[in-house]
Amino acid sequence: MEGQIRILGFAGSLRSGSYNRALLRAAAELIPEKASLEIFDLERIPPFNQDLENAMPEKVREFKSKIRAADAVLIVTPEYNYSVPGVLKNAIDWASRPYGDSVWPGKPVALMSASTGMLGGSRAQYHLRQSFIFLDVLAVTKPEVFVTFAAQKFDDKGKLIDESTRKVVRDLLNTLTNLAQNKNQ
Repeated sequence: MEGQIRILGFAGSLRSGSYNRALLRAAAELIPEKASLEIFDLERIPPFNQDLENAMPEKVREFKSKIRAADAVLIVTPEYNYSVPGVLKNAIDWASRPYGDSVWPGKPVALMSASTGMLGGSRAQYHLRQSFIFLDVLAVTKPEVFVTFAAQKFDDKGKLIDESTRKVVRDLLNTLTNLAQNKNQ
């Protein structure tokens, strides 16, 4: 559809059965009609090496190109050891380099997380929000989407079945879409 807001989404988990990857797939189902969601897999992004930042690996160039082309970004992340998974932090770092060629400034970004525990990945989100200050992203601050006790909210095929969670995900996607749309006007 012409004029659609293009959102790039990626998960901070590489595990195929991850609740966060399932949450990203749920977002694709719940995306507003005036937007589209492309999912990018971080799996083959190598560890950041500043020696390579001026001759970036192909997967990194592709990642940066897709972020640049997107009107907004949706990040879905688990929480590992009270913080951001290394694979996600690594990808964010690559996308900010080399100095002066960051894809992040002014980019609307929304976060979601899912966890089998009662905090829903909140600490990972708060650590990412700290990084977002330096990266100069336009962070969506509300609604916050922390999917707690995720095993109860997804079926055995990874489909999000909890209606209140589906609603807050839809609300977040609407907010992100509207922010990107307003930025583009």
